[in-house]
Amino acid sequence: MWKITILANPKRFLDLSRAIIPWTFVAAVLLLATGLYWALFLTPPDYQQGHSVKIMFVHVPAAYMGIMVYGVMAGASLTGLVFRHPLADVAAKSAAPLGAAFTALALLTGSLWGRPMWGTYWQWGDARLVSELILLFIYLGYIALWNAIDDPQRAAKAAAILSLVGAADVPIIHFSVDWWNTLHQPASIIRPGGPSIDRSFLYPLFIMMAAYTVLFVWLWLLRMQTEIFERRARTLMLAKGA
Repeated sequence: MWKITILANPKRFLDLSRAIIPWTFVAAVLLLATGLYWALFLTPPDYQQGHSVKIMFVHVPAAYMGIMVYGVMAGASLTGLVFRHPLADVAAKSAAPLGAAFTALALLTGSLWGRPMWGTYWQWGDARLVSELILLFIYLGYIALWNAIDDPQRAAKAAAILSLVGAADVPIIHFSVDWWNTLHQPASIIRPGGPSIDRSFLYPLFIMMAAYTVLFVWLWLLRMQTEIFERRARTLMLAKGA
């Protein structure tokens, strides 16, 4: 709680983010380069899927990030509603476009992977596909709601309520393969007994997941900085007009 209170001061946050951003950029580049090289050139083809299995290294981290970023957005929204944290709505608003991009990437790569595996790009009867698409719509609705309301405080409150309501879709995405018969396979990484994926695929997959996470942190901090500067500029313009 003390750290959250300290970061409530925009100047302290800007000072901290300026120190972190260069390191997250370097880490993201190194992890992405390592993960992609390992995934594309050092992993063998799967005995059933062939080289198409390598779409996994882009698709799985993107799907993971779509859910994780939504958790960040919902957590920030809850913090803003309950504790009136000055930067909570900035954090949530800044995370939303990134989460939407990751979710869209997961849907696109999942469709490309599904064509050779399932014989179709899309199947409306698959619970995970549909719930993932709903998550994208929630992201887009959240972004649209922010842009539709001129008053930042009203927009932040309405968007926060929407994000908390939409959080119900997250467990549906995660457990859909257990609750319903779907084209997707059951959990193969986080499962009782440990991952079922061979280590030759698992290690580069973990590197790519770490790369996506650090990439998100870098972009998120940049977007939060931009949002703070835009709000300051808006405040100065209103004060000048008054």
